[in-house]
Amino acid sequence: MNPVVFFGHGSPMNLVIQSDFTRNLEEFGSTLKDVKNVLVVSAHWKTRGTYVTVSDPPEQIYDFYGFPPELYEVKYRPAGSPELAQRVKNLLKSVNVQTTTEWGIDHGSWGVLYFLFQRANLPVVQLSIDANLSPEQQYEIGRELQPLREEGTLILGSGNIVHNLRAADFHNMNAVPSDWAIEFDEFVRQSLESRNDKAILEFQKKGEIAKLSAPSTEHFEPIFYVLGAMKPEEKVRFIHHSFQNRSVSMRSFTSV
Repeated sequence: MNPVVFFGHGSPMNLVIQSDFTRNLEEFGSTLKDVKNVLVVSAHWKTRGTYVTVSDPPEQIYDFYGFPPELYEVKYRPAGSPELAQRVKNLLKSVNVQTTTEWGIDHGSWGVLYFLFQRANLPVVQLSIDANLSPEQQYEIGRELQPLREEGTLILGSGNIVHNLRAADFHNMNAVPSDWAIEFDEFVRQSLESRNDKAILEFQKKGEIAKLSAPSTEHFEPIFYVLGAMKPEEKVRFIHHSFQNRSVSMRSFTSV
């Protein structure tokens, strides 16, 4: 059975600056021997309703602006998988899933797959974050997707546990993180280690530190799908942990 994983993807600059983060992704990717295809839930595709991509190949979307030219020259061109998209559509009973060719793979997706599977030799499908759903309903979608793990699919969530660009220090990727960012990241770490999924689903009960860490929730929401796709008895192993730009947590984890 393939693991289910969550990656903090952070700045697109990770694509051109080698770091412990990129090395950890490459190391983890080398352990993934039985993956046949990849289903990604990315912070960068949030919709009204649940959509799944059927484009083959999917368009590589450069959904970032004002970065150095070399970032726009990074190529990641995997195949799509209409078959996997149809399987997703069939598995999800709690929502009505629509297929679309109007989205491809955004940088929340290819920005981490670039390090996991550099040859782009595995088909990739994206599932949208449904803005109409509660965290509990998004978690249920993850639970319904569990059978894919036995069928060779890697379920991958891509976002950031802490993501506040208004509080970011864009001049220093290694800026000391804010106290509130550390506190919220630590709350999530402890909840993951104890598999207190309910605490994470109810993260907004943390009050001000939750509002600061997820002022808009799209970067946090992939974790709901990922936790739902984990079996209750599974534990978490952290693949990487750091902060970037003061207010972005790069914490990444896998089920074990």
